[in-house]
Amino acid sequence: MKNPLSAFRLLVATLLAGLAFAAHAQLSIEITGAGAARFPVAIPIFENEGRLPQSVTDVVRADLERSGLFSLVDLGPLPLPEAVRPDLAALRGRGADAVLTGTLAPLADGRYEARFRLFDTQKQLELGAMALPMSPAQNRLIGHRIADFVYEKLTGLPGYFATRIAYVVKTGPNFELQVADADGMNSATALRSREPIISPAWSPDGQRLAYVSFEQKKPIIYVHALATGQRRVVANFKGSNSAPAWSPDGSQLAVVLTKDGQSQLYALGADGSGVRRLAQSSGIDTEPFWGTDGHIYFTSDRGGSPQIYRIPASGGNAERVSFDGNYNVSPRLSGDGKLLAFITRNAGRFQVAALDLASRQTTILTDSARDESPSFAPNGRMILYATDSGGRGVLSAVSTDGRIRQRLTVQAADVREPAWGPQIR
Repeated sequence: MKNPLSAFRLLVATLLAGLAFAAHAQLSIEITGAGAARFPVAIPIFENEGRLPQSVTDVVRADLERSGLFSLVDLGPLPLPEAVRPDLAALRGRGADAVLTGTLAPLADGRYEARFRLFDTQKQLELGAMALPMSPAQNRLIGHRIADFVYEKLTGLPGYFATRIAYVVKTGPNFELQVADADGMNSATALRSREPIISPAWSPDGQRLAYVSFEQKKPIIYVHALATGQRRVVANFKGSNSAPAWSPDGSQLAVVLTKDGQSQLYALGADGSGVRRLAQSSGIDTEPFWGTDGHIYFTSDRGGSPQIYRIPASGGNAERVSFDGNYNVSPRLSGDGKLLAFITRNAGRFQVAALDLASRQTTILTDSARDESPSFAPNGRMILYATDSGGRGVLSAVSTDGRIRQRLTVQAADVREPAWGPQIR
């Protein structure tokens, strides 16, 4: 009989190919679609978990279930300590193809060490073990990291649970730039304004956000240090300053400026120094994204309709990338450089699409009508985007095969401008 773990990993590979601001209302996440096959895994409660104010196990379970790839097998209320090898045959008989055992071991300094092991119940093998030190206040972060461990061992792909997202919430006339964990919890406000805030972009180290604020009655680009709340103006030229995108090493930003007339692409240092023009165009160039492949992808109407192009990050000649349809905008490259997510107009509807850069095959991933601002998870297997639902803006996420879908909302508010950040370090 084929090992279900190996089969599941093959299926997944085939299908998926301390902050200085105030707390705020949490995002609510609803799973609206799941994978065709869900892998049964048991996550019994960790030993000694009752000593903590919140459950680590609940975080692990919620992450894995929300991914759409796993189903949870209930083993009852008793823990399976990490130090004791469980009866894997019996667990297999109860429907679990994998089981995670864990203990929260008290340390002399008042902290704990989360010790856990993952087993394949059919092969009767241990798949891996880890020990993570933690304070009681870190229960959610450690839970996300444990879920990442399980996800990677069972799918062969990196997890994305110990990450953060940024987005803009509009309530009445007020705008808030907020940051939250990828599960919508621990949301906090980085900036409040009576003027619009748009285009948040994470630095590669996850410590800073670049964004555009209209607080001075014109679009100005800021870089915001999240730990301290300190902000720096990096682009305030004549005209519009917009669409910041970080270089992979965090030292530069690609931006759009109109200081010389039309919207054109420039690069500058993360401190605002060393401005240089990237391309010459008689059209409008906008929405840059600095890829890990050494290219900057952007939207331009230089060919007569909005399409996606790319140029070397050092500057040079532009190469057209999108060819299907007459409206393709907002490019975002996956971390491995294999997929390009963007917004395409399809029968009058604006939808998230993905282009396989090797095969040149484009797949439309959503069935909504007003999608915008796609952003990849760090592992390149989920795409966060904004859309409309019930007359207001919400955030949604879709897997790169279109099967797994989630919706993120804030009660009585309009949510837009999402950006998925890197792994929390």
